[in-house]
Amino acid sequence: MRSAGPAFHTNGLAGRHVLFVMAAEAEYGPALKRLFTPFMTGVGPVEAGERLGAELARLGASDALPDLVVSLGSAGSRKLEQTEVYQAVSVSCRDMDASPPGFARGVTPFLDLPATLPLPLRISGVQEATLSTGACVVSGAAYEAIAEDMVDMETFACLRACHLFGVPLVALRGISDGAAELKHVDDWTASTPHRR
Repeated sequence: MRSAGPAFHTNGLAGRHVLFVMAAEAEYGPALKRLFTPFMTGVGPVEAGERLGAELARLGASDALPDLVVSLGSAGSRKLEQTEVYQAVSVSCRDMDASPPGFARGVTPFLDLPATLPLPLRISGVQEATLSTGACVVSGAAYEAIAEDMVDMETFACLRACHLFGVPLVALRGISDGAAELKHVDDWTASTPHRR
């Protein structure tokens, strides 16, 4: 896994500095390699939040924060078309459950944030879907407990890192799995849309 320096791209984006972020090399296929070099965070919310937060802090210290972070990767879904790409319009954290002392499920205690956070920026012509982030791979019957359209392991953490630095986030996810139960890593990589 590679952890590149700032992966800024300005062409075709109105001169804006964009930091492209991905979790794993397995999602970074030849078509994307022709377009940009992403900052690799590693898999899961802990790695994504820690590494992206550290990178944004480093860039901020150099007065070089991006104008936008674009998080790309794969997602699972039982509802959406496999291999299609969707933009997340909202994201929630499915692991957060402080309900025993009275907090609503999904709400982080003592933060003034709702359980579902909006992603207000839109890319014209890209299909929209809701997203749930968590630290576990969702497969089979586990989808029944999730209301959102798709699941991943990084976006919520990336968004919270972006919040700390006032940088907007766009999340694009290609549906790699969900129609059938995952039994091996090859079941995921075989149809990861970004691999093409």
